Amino acid sequence: MLRLGGSDDLSERAGRLAGFGDVAAGPGRPAYPVAVSATELPHVDDAAVDTALRLLCDSALEPIVELVLLARDGGYEAHAHDGSVRFERAVSDGDDHEWVFTETQVTGRNPLGDRAIDRFAPLSEELANLQPDRTQNAYPFAFEQVAQLFDHPAAPDLCVVHTAAHHWASMGGHLGEHGSLASVQCRAPFLVSGCGAARRGWVDVPAQLVDVAPTVLALLGVEPTGGIGLDGRHRADALLAHQDGDVLVDLLDPTERPEVVVGFLLDGCNPNVLFDVVAAGEAPNIAALLAEGTALRNGIVSSLPTVTLPNHTTILTGRHPGHHGILHNAWWDRSRQERVTTNSPATWATAMEALAPGTDSIHSALRRAEPGAFTASVNEPADPGAVFSTFDLMRRGVRVPFPRSAEGLPHATEMFVRPVKDYATYTLVDHHGVEQAVGIIEGRYLDTDYPLPRFLWVNLTLTDSAFHEGGPHSEIARASIRDSDGRIGEIVAALDRRGVLERTAFFLCADHGMEESLPGVDGDWTPVLRDAGLDVRDEAFGFLYLDPGRGVTGNGSSPRS
Repeated sequence: MLRLGGSDDLSERAGRLAGFGDVAAGPGRPAYPVAVSATELPHVDDAAVDTALRLLCDSALEPIVELVLLARDGGYEAHAHDGSVRFERAVSDGDDHEWVFTETQVTGRNPLGDRAIDRFAPLSEELANLQPDRTQNAYPFAFEQVAQLFDHPAAPDLCVVHTAAHHWASMGGHLGEHGSLASVQCRAPFLVSGCGAARRGWVDVPAQLVDVAPTVLALLGVEPTGGIGLDGRHRADALLAHQDGDVLVDLLDPTERPEVVVGFLLDGCNPNVLFDVVAAGEAPNIAALLAEGTALRNGIVSSLPTVTLPNHTTILTGRHPGHHGILHNAWWDRSRQERVTTNSPATWATAMEALAPGTDSIHSALRRAEPGAFTASVNEPADPGAVFSTFDLMRRGVRVPFPRSAEGLPHATEMFVRPVKDYATYTLVDHHGVEQAVGIIEGRYLDTDYPLPRFLWVNLTLTDSAFHEGGPHSEIARASIRDSDGRIGEIVAALDRRGVLERTAFFLCADHGMEESLPGVDGDWTPVLRDAGLDVRDEAFGFLYLDPGRGVTGNGSSPRS
């Protein structure tokens, strides 16, 4: 039996996991820079780009192409079939560490002109506007989202944002989709509850997922140590070494400090649907959390691209994907002439090798402030700095018991477990996650003794699978919330048995939203581009690399300049 109390074993392992600056690039992986300033943006091949833009914004692709985004000549552009906007980024003169954006040219309709955060909320508004047209849509924090994406040196030449209706069936897509910059797909739920949380019910506070990590650290009582802000300047109030977001002070009660903070992620969970299920009395454990805390009425905005692993990493690091390095679930690395895949069962355990050097995390920042703190990461690939991590067990070759069948497990809706393979698979995964979390809370898992965690992160995956399968408004989606609510209840009950529930804070979020696509609105833009003679590589369905065989210069800048 291995015993790990507050021992040197724990400290040594955490030190290995937290040494991002030295090991983040990983063996055989490129070390990505922190950011690229506006003056260093690559100048892309205008002739090829303009040809691609003309084709992508043609009426023939209008049903599936919402926007096309790019960076060139020191600025950014967004194009749609009925208009375009060009804008530039500058650093604010004040102390808010934000970027300032200026529109320098608008032709026709400004495709990013509507950046409202409350579009299509609550559920009744979403249902009344299924598959909204681009002229109805809003794009919260659009300028910041576009700019951060192209800060990554492996950013695509063009980022294609698909329409709400695009079904993707021919490319293995689903009825429920995400990835877009638009309202429904970019918005995730967020609530804070328990000790240290303000008890305000519903609030209208604009927020992004980059705000989660600094907010959680403030909840934990971590004091600012200074770091680099979104604008690349030092910010004295930073809680992380690099921090793109801000503390959501309206959600916290500074008169209380929790002993334990537990975070739940419901992957791919549409906030309108989640809160409707809660209001209907179908998710009593989440309802109990809401009754003792504060929730964002209009959700929290995920980072572009609004997909899984980039935003898991954003939640835990406080940085946008263009800055923390996990650019997409997959992308093309020109410098190495290879595809980088992070969100795959084969690569989850090693995905953080692509993390940008210097990227901090909730785990590591807490342990700097409290060297003896024990933190745990359950079923989460974005685990840098965690003392206990499911994927660290895998990396070390530890055999982890896994249930053989989903049938008969608690919180497993039988009508979907039996006929839907993915529902059964992710029921098993989430049940396994609960076993880990409960074991850690109770002090013992896999013949190992653990102290009470200061921070426990639990990734629940069933919702994403179910929302994809049936769409967000389906019964299978609602069943996945009910099942996940039961698992949350198991973890809350374990904290109660441990006698720390009254001293525990909780937060719940998702990595992105989910929108119902429209079967029949199918198609792919890549054949159209190739038929026009363009050499193009499309990664993760929307990241377009023109002339992908072209490499980069030795200093990491693109020869496109």
